[in-house]
Amino acid sequence: MTSVGPIIHLEDVTKAFRRPDRRGDLLAVDRLSFEIHPGEIAAVVGKTGCGKSTMFNLVAGLIEPTSGRVTVVGHDPFREFDFFRGKIGIVFQGDRLMPWRTALDNVLLGLEILHTDRQQAEKIAGDWLTRLGLAGHENDYPHALSGGMRQRVSISRAFAVDPQILLCDEPFSALDEMTARDLREEFIRLVRQNGKTAVFITHSIKEAMQVGDRILVFHRPARIAFEARLKPDAGEERRSEIEQKILAVLGESQ
Repeated sequence: MTSVGPIIHLEDVTKAFRRPDRRGDLLAVDRLSFEIHPGEIAAVVGKTGCGKSTMFNLVAGLIEPTSGRVTVVGHDPFREFDFFRGKIGIVFQGDRLMPWRTALDNVLLGLEILHTDRQQAEKIAGDWLTRLGLAGHENDYPHALSGGMRQRVSISRAFAVDPQILLCDEPFSALDEMTARDLREEFIRLVRQNGKTAVFITHSIKEAMQVGDRILVFHRPARIAFEARLKPDAGEERRSEIEQKILAVLGESQ
């Protein structure tokens, strides 16, 4: 961890959506403020509908806050969307692979958008597939791959553009627990080895504690109800203490 300023900064952010029946607004994020510094893996946990994904979309620049300020590496992700090409890698709950493209071509997508030299891009994409255990599957189409293998392609695609930040929205929730556990461990290792900053959204307390060195617990509408830091070498007593506190805080939520 470095003493450099925050790479992600939310200041008094509110996001409201107009209801289809026009009966007022739906408040999804309520005066949310937090900072994430370079090298952190921040796990965001909360009940379904608490605003985790809305916060994710704000940081990704997919939506604009109703009020307040969102900055990522000092820039507005919504108003300066093009600036973030190659700077943010995203891993969704579904693999979001294009079925007409091979595993290699799916990983190449971001590099193509960045106009990377084709020969160099193929080497980068191939190297990431190998690192994620998919050597020999470069020319397989998504339908021929298991769910875990498809998500490995998705992770390869995110890392291939060498982003500063990785945003992950429940990326392993659709997988069986053994596959999810292996991918979580691999993901953490790759983030740390490559000096990335990550925001990892989950509804699982155990997953948040396995992935995050910092845990943010959201209440609805999205606001921080509890925050904890968890060192990799934290003992069982410390982990149990944090888990019980998170359970208590979530039990108090709406």
